[in-house]
Amino acid sequence: MRIVLSLALTLAVAGAAAEPPWKAGVARVRITPEEPIWLAGFAHRDRPSEGILSDIWAKALALEDETGEVAVLVATDLVGFSREDIEALAARVLQRVGVKRERLLVNYSHNHSAPVTRGVLPLYYELPPEQVRAVSRYTDRLFDQLVTVITEAVRNRAPAQLAFEQGLAGFAVNRRRARPGGRVLPGPVDHDVPVLSVRDAAGRLKAVVFGYACHATALAGYKVSGDWPGFAQAALEERHPGVTAMFVTGAGGDQNPLPRYHGADERLKPYAEALPQMYGRILAAAVDLVLAAPMRALAGPLQAKLGEAELRFQAPPPAEELERRLAAAKAGYERRALGHLLERLRREGRLPERCRYPVQLWRFGDSLTLVALTGEPVVDYSLRLKALYGWEKTWVAGYMNELLAYIPSRRVLEEGGYEGTDGMWEYGLPAPFTPEVEETIVSTVARLAQP
Repeated sequence: MRIVLSLALTLAVAGAAAEPPWKAGVARVRITPEEPIWLAGFAHRDRPSEGILSDIWAKALALEDETGEVAVLVATDLVGFSREDIEALAARVLQRVGVKRERLLVNYSHNHSAPVTRGVLPLYYELPPEQVRAVSRYTDRLFDQLVTVITEAVRNRAPAQLAFEQGLAGFAVNRRRARPGGRVLPGPVDHDVPVLSVRDAAGRLKAVVFGYACHATALAGYKVSGDWPGFAQAALEERHPGVTAMFVTGAGGDQNPLPRYHGADERLKPYAEALPQMYGRILAAAVDLVLAAPMRALAGPLQAKLGEAELRFQAPPPAEELERRLAAAKAGYERRALGHLLERLRREGRLPERCRYPVQLWRFGDSLTLVALTGEPVVDYSLRLKALYGWEKTWVAGYMNELLAYIPSRRVLEEGGYEGTDGMWEYGLPAPFTPEVEETIVSTVARLAQP
């Protein structure tokens, strides 16, 4: 009898020791619009959506480490969020499930075939009144859905195993060095495909989170879809029934999928919908290669930090220059942007000299550091931060928090061009960032990365 009891106690202790160190819960909600609505990301559109090519989704992954602390990652098939709505969401999540602000990451694929949401690139579109109301209805419903999906993910927590590794996909191209014929000169790219697997206690795949540094701009028409990130998630979920696939955008501010049909070259029109589906399958295949090979187990605890940098603007044009440019500007978002700055100058007496820039950092023990950057950082941030903190254990994500602006590096500012200068107008900002912008952000990451 003593031998039996001793054996039972030994097996119980062994079973307890084998308990996975994590708990994880996933949830998803369909966020496809229920009425025709203006699609985001392109200024050339002149009417609401005309049908649905594929559904779009919001998905949440809740993680609990050995300390009992919970963190939530949200991935959405949207172009972006406003600061006001992100802050309101964080407050609601804290009240509903107790998840602290630094433990909430909200990513958007920057999908240019998703609905416009309130307060995001408001100068970019000239919406008729009925579409203003449609966008408001959609946004209100969306944030209720986000609170619900986060709550469900937190409630669904169960023992889990986490692992990480990286693959590669090659369809992203640095878009800044165009040549005649639709080609580009070689420029910096980040072709890594970071992959986080979530398995249950028995080792069955439960969820997979993956990333890539590239714009979701393979589609430019009037049908709702998730573009290539949506097709990649759908391909993985088809191959792995019951699994939730989540896409997190990297530092792809100056990256495009090429080739793509953008409405200019009619020779590519027959491929308009085939290209993003192909890129989605390519990315899904890259993820599957990682899942099929050994991956590094992630240990806890999960340390989460939230910091804030102060990014300074260069001297803005004087009122006389703004008025001259406004008089010469064509109709469209350029006129709206210039008018916005002049109105603000008259109302406040000056244009802003700086802006707040949130930076978040999640560290999984000593195994993985996830750096989450706000807005549209260019690829240099990913390459530099991975070189600083380890190519194999650093994941740099952009398009977190609000869609603030393009975030250029010193290289991009020195080269000039859209991502460093002209792209600021569409965001309603007064001038490009100062050359210190890269160092300011990198030093903020360094401060957060300290033990």
